Amino acid sequence: MSESMIEQTAGRLFTDNVNRALLEKFEAGQWPERLWQLVVDNGLSLALAPEEHGGIGASWSDAYPILRAIGYHQVPLPLAQTMIAGLLLAQAGIEIPDGPITLIDEGRDNSVRAGSGAKHLRLDGVAARVPWARYCRWAVVALPGGDIALVQIADTTAVTLTARHNQASEPEDELRFAGATALARAKNPFPSLDAPLRSLGALAHSAMMVGAMEWLLEQSTQYAMDRVQFGRPLGKNQAIQQSLALLAGEVASARMAALVACADAPSSAARDCPAALFSIAVAKIRSGEAATRATSIAHQVHGAIGFTYEHSLNYATRRLWAWREACGADAWWAERLGQSMIQAGATGFWHAMTERHFAGDTLQAPR
Repeated sequence: MSESMIEQTAGRLFTDNVNRALLEKFEAGQWPERLWQLVVDNGLSLALAPEEHGGIGASWSDAYPILRAIGYHQVPLPLAQTMIAGLLLAQAGIEIPDGPITLIDEGRDNSVRAGSGAKHLRLDGVAARVPWARYCRWAVVALPGGDIALVQIADTTAVTLTARHNQASEPEDELRFAGATALARAKNPFPSLDAPLRSLGALAHSAMMVGAMEWLLEQSTQYAMDRVQFGRPLGKNQAIQQSLALLAGEVASARMAALVACADAPSSAARDCPAALFSIAVAKIRSGEAATRATSIAHQVHGAIGFTYEHSLNYATRRLWAWREACGADAWWAERLGQSMIQAGATGFWHAMTERHFAGDTLQAPR
């Protein structure tokens, strides 16, 4: 499937099926089963997985329109997580199970420990903020050293779920493991990424934030043209025009960073991508910073009405606030990037910047 076909498929599917009524039902606790089935039937859930594993073998650049559309339409599905899980499992030689799959990364609020039982790897501990866990039967878990494991988290007495939500009212549940058996374990399939779940998750969220910010820009521009105040459209005010121009600049820079990161990211066709980690860090930093400024400008343009639940603006801004923290906030990635440049020193700084690589730094778990 070509990139244009993927973009057309995702755009048409979400335009026709994601609306305010669906989002309200989702936030009231109703899983959008029909929407998920449409996503599966159109091949989007395993877009990154190779064809021999049931996917379409898309690169990250090919899949960018899907991730961008998730943000633009505020799609209430664990689609990005399932796409990443499918790619990692396929590359690790593990059969991809049916249904949505969540990701459990090492780091903040995660004390999951791996220990060997009599025959299989067993997990204990707590993962406090697992996205979409209540709707997923399976999880890909990050282990020390970059290894990954496939674990069943539903319909088992070894895992207890406590419902939680993030700022966007998306599920971000707590899971307690008590000797949960891993169905499979494998080495990191992408050696250029020290922490593949966190890195690829950061990439996906960067692209999703671009889509949400593009929607903000369109809505804010339209509102400024439609809203008449003191006899003329709000958009005729020079201060509003300047704010919208700043918003457009933030969106454009975040979009370019995300596109570069997608071009540098490893896929089923290209495993060794030395520039991937650097570009992903830049994309997550730029999209996170842009999200902070973009949401502020959008709410300023809309005024008080933008803060009401009845106005649709909140569906995008709440997701942007939640997604900028996911898989490492922009400040966390900026610290890692800064530390790497310091380690490079005067002689290695320019080379590290132009070649887009971390200078001897590894991704430590966020605390």
